[in-house]
This record gives sequence, structure tokens and C-alpha cells, in this order.
Amino acid sequence: MAGALDVPEDRRASPYTGWTREHWLAQADHLLDSVKPFASPSSARFELPGRPSVSGFDSDALEGFARTFLLAAWRIVADQGRGPVAEDLIARYSSGLAAGADAAHPEAWPRIPQGRPGQPMVEAASIALGLHYTREWLWDKLDTRAQGLVADWLGEFVGNPTWPNNWMLFQTVTEEFLSSIGAEYEESEILRGLDATEEWYVGDGWYTDGAGRNFDYYIGWAMHLYPLVWTQMAEGGARNDRALAAREVYRDRLRQFLERYFDFFGADGAPIHQGRSLTYRFAAAAPIWVGEMFDCSPYGAGLSRRAASGVMKHFAEHGAPDERGLLTLGWHEPFLPMVQNYSGPASPYWASKGFIGLMLPADHRVWTAPESPLPVEVADFETAIGPVGWSLSGTKRDGVVRLLNHGSDKARHHTTPLAEYTDAFYSPLAFSTVTAPDTEAEAWAKRVGNHVALIAPDGRVTSRAVIEPIGAAAEWGASRHVPGFEEEPGGTVRGVEGAEIETQTFVKEGAEIRVHRVTAPAGWTVREGGYPVAGPEQVLRGENEKLPGAFAINDLGVMSRIESLGGWTSAGVESELGANALGAFSGTPYLMAEHPGGTVFYRSKVMVYRLPDEGVDEGADESVDEGGEVAE
Repeated sequence: MAGALDVPEDRRASPYTGWTREHWLAQADHLLDSVKPFASPSSARFELPGRPSVSGFDSDALEGFARTFLLAAWRIVADQGRGPVAEDLIARYSSGLAAGADAAHPEAWPRIPQGRPGQPMVEAASIALGLHYTREWLWDKLDTRAQGLVADWLGEFVGNPTWPNNWMLFQTVTEEFLSSIGAEYEESEILRGLDATEEWYVGDGWYTDGAGRNFDYYIGWAMHLYPLVWTQMAEGGARNDRALAAREVYRDRLRQFLERYFDFFGADGAPIHQGRSLTYRFAAAAPIWVGEMFDCSPYGAGLSRRAASGVMKHFAEHGAPDERGLLTLGWHEPFLPMVQNYSGPASPYWASKGFIGLMLPADHRVWTAPESPLPVEVADFETAIGPVGWSLSGTKRDGVVRLLNHGSDKARHHTTPLAEYTDAFYSPLAFSTVTAPDTEAEAWAKRVGNHVALIAPDGRVTSRAVIEPIGAAAEWGASRHVPGFEEEPGGTVRGVEGAEIETQTFVKEGAEIRVHRVTAPAGWTVREGGYPVAGPEQVLRGENEKLPGAFAINDLGVMSRIESLGGWTSAGVESELGANALGAFSGTPYLMAEHPGGTVFYRSKVMVYRLPDEGVDEGADESVDEGGEVAE
């Protein structure tokens, strides 16, 4: 079964990736063809193999329909509803809609729950979006009975609450579609999701996804995507004036967001490995395409194409989709320890959002402009997203991008400030395009990778829970937190009385100087970890007692190093098996010291980089300036 990798590359039009619109079409067709064997007889349910989600088998089968339907919708629009591919998809998903929405049909979807949030609400939004964009070829061709059944199923959303985050936008687009077909809807429910995003907007194009400081890729593939497509759905209707006015606001915010978003991708196309639902993979390309759709990208179309094709090609070359043509629960290959319990076998198909650019015609500038290089391919850079508390650092020599996190913690997501917890995809101090946190439960409980932790005399390790941002700018960032212990996994973190850790980071040319002002009881141990590196073979490791310092290097040539610049007394490497999404073997270098009590400064130099093909340049990082003055 052919996929994008079987299409000849065109290095003249795409000098960086070789990918063209034909590659995107081929990859979409490959994914859609590969799920056909798992469809029910009427194609209302797609029962894909894999671990079920917490929502159950029936919900997972609905998810298989809705999320692949979103991809099918973009693909139908790409061919303007004509030709064998589009016609086959229209027939398949028309049949599925009629059967799934019929409560009496053996392939019926689970209903949208009443009085509480439920997973069918998420899938309703994908179905509504797909129907909106394919209306003239699919919805308008459904018979009256099928239209009524689908409208009734979607209409169960009306009058019901959602979770107070991006889920509110699912209700916005679903009920806007209901309005457009003359079905029952509630205007206040359309608008309350849009109003909520105003409360979550923090500046520079960034939102928090609900209460707290929940910053991750959802901001691009949800918080920017849904409001802008809503303005298209509402245009010409009862909310036309609001939609037109809001579009300019949303376009400007997306433009600001995209000014720094291209910094998140390594030269190999890999996105920075941070945040939840990373199994959606190339959904990370969605806001790039939306910027082109709404003519608000701050840069040329060649950069948009290069970034989007780069991320798609990266995953295609690293096992996603797999040899069956399926997207699995993982990053490259299947890896359940990085997957949240709400994700089931079809959840990865929200990656369909990354194909939204297929709705742009073949003669659109994004498909005709030659690719231009990513920021990390142009020069070294240090940038920042102040409202989020992030500093970014990219190095041209190895194409690696790093993110220093002084502001995203997800500690109060859906909760009161008293119910704090840590999350492997938010709590660490740093992330990169070539590393991932150790997320297997026992490994994560050690809090080694990119954590500065206190270890109690009884061996318990503190968490970095609620992060209090101090500031972030190019080359610098700072935050503080109260280290504490989780009462149970994923539960409340109780702070250590009288303890506090304030961290400043200085970064230049990929070298990080980390300064920790640690206040803690006497007799406790302080430990800081560098970046975990992982690969399919045993990680090499080394220690230097004189510095002290340590390093770990994987079989792919990614090196993680940490060295003491003051305060630390010993070093080591923590090794894990089956803990990391990037490989079976992982290793994390770390520094340690016994804390004398009171307040003490600990300084370190941390690096993660890809070795040159010819081997280690031992002098390369010796020339890096070890930072300027440190504020004490």
C-alpha cells in the first residue's frame, strides 16, 4: 500500500524536505485506506487495534469514525468532491453518518451525555467541522432522514456543560453548524466558549488552556484553529458581524503566535517534545496551515511549507504510520507510558488536523513557493515567549532546539489551587527536539531528568509542582517553586515547610548555565538532572569525579552533559529500561550534594546536542561563554 515515502521527491521545489502536495495527498490516502479493514459494515465505527481508552470500546469506535472523517473531509475538499478518491470517501462516510447517528442501528454511536461532559462531545466537533467543509458534496446529498438523524445526534450537545478548557470550543463549532442547517441550538453556548478564550488569553498570541498555566501544542491545534474556523462557519449567519470583527482579532493573535512557533522545530522536523496528547504528532502543523488559510502568517509561504512538511516527513521516516499504515499510541513507535488514559486506539487520528492545508488549492502560494529554511537552519538563536515563561535556544550546527520552562506546569488544570500535581510533560525545567522525559511511572517518580529536587533523609523525592514565573527573555529565564511530595500518584503535592527553590537559566549557543537558590533543611540532598537521552541500544555513560560532571550518549549520537560550576559534590547517570518514548534504553546525567541547611547556591552547566558525523569535537563546548553575572 503506497504512502508518501513512495512518491518521488522534488528537491527543486522543496530543497529541504523534497515533499510536494502530492506527498501530502498520498499520505492522506495511505492513512484513510489503511483504516478501512477496521470499519464496521456501514463504516459508522472504526475499531482499531490497541489499548482502549478510559471512555470505553464504543466511544473509541466513534472516535475512529470522527477523527478519520476529519481527514477525509480535507481530502474531499482537496479534490473538490470529484474523482474516484473523493467519491469513495463521500460514499463511505455518508453511509457511516446515517448508521452511526441512528440509535436503532447496530452500529449506532454512543449518545452525547446529558448533564455532564463526555467524549462524544469531542467527536461531535470533528463531525461538525467535516460536514461544514464538505457540505455541498456530502451533507447536501444525504437524504432527509439521515440529515435528521445526524442533526438530532449533534443536537444532544445543546444544553449540556463541557470541561472548562478547549472543550468549550467543541460546543461552539458544533452548535454553529446546527445553526447553519436550521436545527436547534443555543446562541449563548456558541458564544461562551469564545468568551472563555478571552479570559485565557495571556498575550503574544498565547492562551492557557483553561485555568492555571496550561501551555502546550493544544494552543495551536485547538485555541487558534477553532475560533478562526468558527468565523468561517458563522459568516453570513446570525452572528456574521461578530464573526467578521473577531476574525481580525484571531488573525492578529495567530500571527503573533506564529512569530515564535517556527522556533519549536528541529532541523530534522521534530517538534519539541512537551505537553499532553503528543500522540497527535503532526497535528503540530495545524496552526501553520491555518496561518496560510487566513493569510496571517508573519513569514513567507515557503517557511510554512517547509515546517509543515518537515514535521510530517519526520514522523513518516520514524514509524508513524507503522507498517500497517496505522497511527499508534506513541510518538514514533508505540509507547504507552507517554499516553494519557483518555487516549484510545483511534485518538492519534487527531493528527488529521495537520492535513488541514490540503484544503488550500494546488496553485496556492504555500504549494508553489520554494521551501525556505527553519530558524534553526539559518543561525543559532535565543528567543523567548514572555507571557508563557519559556526561553528557546536553537543551534544551527546540529539542528537541535531546546525549551527552558519557567511557566507551564498544568498543576491546577480543572482543579482548585489546593489540588496541585505534577505532570511529566510540564514539570521538567527543559525539553528539546532530540529528547523526551522518562514517563514510565517508576522512572518518572524519581524526578531525575531536567529536575532540581530535594531528597529527604528517608529517600522521598520532591516534585516541581506549581511554578511561579519570575520572567523570561532571550538567553534568560527564572522561576521559583516550593518543592513537595505527592500524597499519591497524580494527587495533591504538599510543600516541604520552609523549603523553596529559585532557578535562573542563562543560555547561549546551546549551553545552559543553571543557577539554583535552594532553601532546605539540613541533612537533605539536592539533585539536578540534565536531559534524558534514549535510543534502541544501551546508552553510553561517563562520569568525571574531579569536576564533578557526567554525560550520557545514545547510539544516534545525541549527547547529554552536566557539569558542576559550584556547590555540587558528586555526579552520576541514572539508567532506565522501557521508560522513554525515544528508545528502550535511556540515561540521564545528574549532580548531587548534601544540603547544609539554610540557603545555598548550586550552579551547573547543562548541554544536549547532536554529535557531528566525524565524532566529538572536544573543544567545541569549551569555547562557549559560561554565562555572565548571576543575580543572587
